Amino acid sequence: MRVLVEGSGGAAGWPEPGCRCASCLLQEGIRVRSTILIDGLVRLGVGLADGGGVADGGVADGYRVRRLADARDPSEFGGWDITGPDGGRLLYPARPGAVPVPAGEASAYDIAFLDLLGEPAQLGLLRARGLITADTVTAVAFADHRVPSEGELRRRCGFWRAELPGDRDAVTTARSAEKRSAARRVPWRVLVLGGARSGKSEQAELRLAGEPDVTYVATGPGGAGAAGSGGMAGEPGDREWAARVAAHRARRPAWWRTAETTDLAGMLAGARGALLIDGIGTWLAGAMDECGAWDGSADSAGQLAARIAELAGTWRQTEAYVVAVSDEAGLGVVPETRAGRLFRDELGRLNQMLASESEEAELVVAGRAVPLTAG
Repeated sequence: MRVLVEGSGGAAGWPEPGCRCASCLLQEGIRVRSTILIDGLVRLGVGLADGGGVADGGVADGYRVRRLADARDPSEFGGWDITGPDGGRLLYPARPGAVPVPAGEASAYDIAFLDLLGEPAQLGLLRARGLITADTVTAVAFADHRVPSEGELRRRCGFWRAELPGDRDAVTTARSAEKRSAARRVPWRVLVLGGARSGKSEQAELRLAGEPDVTYVATGPGGAGAAGSGGMAGEPGDREWAARVAAHRARRPAWWRTAETTDLAGMLAGARGALLIDGIGTWLAGAMDECGAWDGSADSAGQLAARIAELAGTWRQTEAYVVAVSDEAGLGVVPETRAGRLFRDELGRLNQMLASESEEAELVVAGRAVPLTAG
């Protein structure tokens, strides 16, 4: 199966004509409205209700066309499932925002175009169901101004393991051994730092949207991790805290598992899939509570040092893909209390320790991720 990408942009292309948003004004190239042509015979794209004139379930020139429902509204048309004469299978969404639902008996796709700007987590679900594998060519459809820039989209495609074709590019089912080995290497550790309400948790979740096996490790009460609290959990019965917990849960894909625990060393030692730890600051506050370290005594400090060393050791030796969120506590004012200063200092040292043992680290500021390179 050979696919010609006639257009790769959104419903109105990228940049959109007359749009004055920053994304459109920064876009140097031009991407016209997404349309693909399969083997020169079947055309799919926005506004095309069927596969190049072939009705749902129909067969033309050896191609079987199936219309799929939309996961967000099953009564709506969500996309196409095309099977070629050679048995090759292709998935393509009907429009920006569409999340096509493959039939339950479907086998793995050879080529899958997805609107990953509309719903990135659909990629992880399709991988979990075995419908997208290491041999599937996964590509972005409808690249447009829903992302700040083309550079940011390419960055996301890197950790989603998805291709970003341009207009007139060809996508084929031919896969080299090098491309098949492009599946994520594990272990792989990412430390995501940021201040309160910086968007650090959202960035961490975005990184793992394409993973089929994710455990969300909440180190705070109620399953919300730090919940943007600067490392300190809410009090029991706190309505504002409960709202934060609910918002965190609603944002996460429904098929992710959740583990509420402070045993990060155990999680890191036993995990084989992907872990999202949110967050390191809340874990440290809990560890300081358990060790009685707030008074700064030599005995409690030794216990805390042992807990931190255990965490660092399992972080270094884990076999999992780990994305951990932590508060960057050193950019604000000096805490007024002795306990506050002690927590800030311990967290700063722990962040340095984890970053030194991570393949990637980034600082999130105003929702934008700034890579922290080691060299």
